[in-house]
Amino acid sequence: MAVCGSRISHSQMAFANGSSSAHDRAILSATQTYYQPSPAASSVPRREFEPDRPIGYGAFGVVWSVTDPRDGKRVALKKMPHVFQNLISCKRVYRELKMLFFFNHDNVLRALDILQPPHVDFFEEIYVVTELLQSDLHKIIVSPQPLSSDHVKVFLYQILRGLKYLHSAGILHRDIKPGNLLVNSNCVLKVCDFGLARVEEPDTSKHMTQEVVTQYYRAPEILVGSKHYTSAVDMWSVGCIFAELLGRRILFQAQSPITQLNLITDLLGTPSMEDMKYACDGARAHLLRMPHKPPCLSALYGLSSHATHEAVHLLSRMLVFNPDKRISCIDALAHPYLDEGRLRYHTCMCNCCHNTSAGRQYTGEFEPAAPQRFDCLYEDDLHTVLQVKEALHKFITDRHQGNTVPLCINPQSAAFKSFARTGKKVFDVPSDAANLLIPVRQ
Repeated sequence: MAVCGSRISHSQMAFANGSSSAHDRAILSATQTYYQPSPAASSVPRREFEPDRPIGYGAFGVVWSVTDPRDGKRVALKKMPHVFQNLISCKRVYRELKMLFFFNHDNVLRALDILQPPHVDFFEEIYVVTELLQSDLHKIIVSPQPLSSDHVKVFLYQILRGLKYLHSAGILHRDIKPGNLLVNSNCVLKVCDFGLARVEEPDTSKHMTQEVVTQYYRAPEILVGSKHYTSAVDMWSVGCIFAELLGRRILFQAQSPITQLNLITDLLGTPSMEDMKYACDGARAHLLRMPHKPPCLSALYGLSSHATHEAVHLLSRMLVFNPDKRISCIDALAHPYLDEGRLRYHTCMCNCCHNTSAGRQYTGEFEPAAPQRFDCLYEDDLHTVLQVKEALHKFITDRHQGNTVPLCINPQSAAFKSFARTGKKVFDVPSDAANLLIPVRQ
């Protein structure tokens, strides 16, 4: 649990106490002795304050929609409990946090803040504040809401725009799926969930984990047991999502990896020996035992009326068995199918172009690359859980050396009991308390 600030002893957890107004009794709170609400926060009418509520659960913990008391804006509060159970999981958490603070791109989710931890001896869970979006692409796809061709193009354009930024930073997402693509009501999209992300491995002799990517979006090279893979795995996932946007159903929905592979070959045909070069012996034998299948890419035209020739051409270049022949993110962005999506995004949705008295002022780089690659060399010195714990503790505390007003969890919030259930202890709180996040009390 996070502490109340650098001036508080390690025995004091990140929970404010005492009475306060309903506005201050949010889940998040900030330091009261020197904290003055911004004009934006203080001017928000009482009726506009939304209740704090959970918006997502998973193996990582829980995500809540809460109010940042410093400016009154709604944010996402992600609670990550039991971080230090084993070396692999805590290194992934550390990597994800460093990435979230590294990112600076309109189509990639980034961290806004992180709650201060207690003394390292009591450091067990992490609370990170990120941007809040209203929905995700999975919910939109399965909803009855109509999706026009323009919707598909602008969504796909933003996915690839964010992915180009990640790949240029040397980062493989490794779990691109509709649920990890957050969307606002204005159709702005952001790639999220970097729990499985890692940097590219230039040494092809080094083995990479195959426990990545949700099965429906898993690239063939991973399904056939390749020990090494590249950013092409993300492009396969994007192809599956593209088809899902067009057809409003999962393209390859199988109950097992073998059946998944069979569905892929039903569409793409039996791969050649050259295209099977990354397969392990067992997978290669399985593919060769099957009756020969011809490619059936023309079936993609049946996804919907939006599956035009240009759409199917781009989709068929994403859904390629051999990762070496699969289209790259940069080349996909240059495909004519995305011209309209690019124009629509930069005409009225982006933050990089601006309206002036002379008309729309467009940016010089529509799809910017990362200014530098993500540095993962710090991981070479982390060999034990304790080393990761100490390094992660220092990383978080170092971020609070500036003038930012720190936040903490408010146990007076009515939502606190539900929020705490994802941790180790449940507290009894007043039923009339309001919000969960408040400024840290000194």
